Amino acid sequence: MRDTDPAKTLQDVGLQVTAQRLAVLRAVSGRPHCTAAQVVEGVRSEINAVSRQAVYDALGILTEHGILRRIQPTGSPARYEDRVGDNHHHLICRACGDTIDVTCAVGKAPCLEVDDPHGYTIDEAEVVYWGTCPKCRKSKPKPNPGGTKHKTKRSAS
Repeated sequence: MRDTDPAKTLQDVGLQVTAQRLAVLRAVSGRPHCTAAQVVEGVRSEINAVSRQAVYDALGILTEHGILRRIQPTGSPARYEDRVGDNHHHLICRACGDTIDVTCAVGKAPCLEVDDPHGYTIDEAEVVYWGTCPKCRKSKPKPNPGGTKHKTKRSAS
């Protein structure tokens, strides 16, 4: 959705342009990888009287129409971003949860080849890299030796 008119983006996929949807798009655009609760806060700062359910509904429909992307790292609440369609991946700090985008490991979707696709036509791969960000490494000399138990998630949609 980046670098486009949010109202036109909604119209292009056949969605009605509403104040709530526009506010959700602005909230996610202003804070990539935000949680639904953070989106609610952002929308409420713009539109005072909006229900949490209205924001969740908008997130759902915008994700369903491919305007937003929903990621759900293991052990973390779902996060939303407006960078869609390029099959990029994420790097997440185990200590503070900071999430950043990283380009596709191979540079071409789906980025991973499976030994046996079991008849599936694979069109997407989701990879999450876990580590400790520079800020947390400086403030904590030794990261948790066992770390938070996260597994690399690979899925095909």
